[in-house]
Amino acid sequence: MLLARYDALLLDLDGTVYRGREVVPGAVEAVAAAREHGTGIRFVTNNASRSPEAVAEHLNELGFHAALDEVSTSAQAGAAMLLDLVPSGSDVLVLGTDALAEQVRLRGFRPTDRGDGARAVVQGLSQDLGWRELAEACVAIRAGARWVACNVDATLPTERGLLPGNGALVAALRTATGAEPLVAGKPATPLLEQAAKSAGAQRPLVVGDRLDTDIAGAVNAGMDSLLVLTGVSTEAEAAALPEDLRPTYVAADLSVLHRLP
Repeated sequence: MLLARYDALLLDLDGTVYRGREVVPGAVEAVAAAREHGTGIRFVTNNASRSPEAVAEHLNELGFHAALDEVSTSAQAGAAMLLDLVPSGSDVLVLGTDALAEQVRLRGFRPTDRGDGARAVVQGLSQDLGWRELAEACVAIRAGARWVACNVDATLPTERGLLPGNGALVAALRTATGAEPLVAGKPATPLLEQAAKSAGAQRPLVVGDRLDTDIAGAVNAGMDSLLVLTGVSTEAEAAALPEDLRPTYVAADLSVLHRLP
């Protein structure tokens, strides 16, 4: 059984275990089988718009029985990166939701919505983000503030299809400033490394639906990966990649975890 080869699953959410309010078929059963086998579970999401508590609640509503410490978000990873970039107590301009601002506050920084005087900018997905917020970030970055993007996903899978993700908004700010952000979420490694560490995993398997984030992140982190064809990327796209950039496994959905010998 595939589960026997790994001590933890680092599971993407959007497009992998659910699409918006809809469960991906077979996902609940696959996660239950992993728990029964004793495999560690971490729900690892690049979406920084919701708190870990809200993510866990959503997962539980869908039947996944998620504990709070099983949730790892790019908001947590992005806020943690600030600890190595700016002094404790610094003003940090938050482009994102209250959930991201709370993660910044929990790490000893002062969230602000003003660019003047901000020592850092942290950017996560917000459906309400507009020109005025981007303008404040532009002021801060041009004045030398460190810039952290929670993730750079160009699109977000939903029940209505692919909608603009945080990466689309990061691109606007990149164009306006000429600067490049440090990235917390996949395909960068901080989020995956923090999730694996929290699970005490020595042999984690990264599971996701996107080659450009989930699978590329696994490659960058030196972890095995499973591409499921329930979201963005296709099997043909995976096969077209150079061999060292391909997923370790490709499957229709998460049921492969307990069905593959």
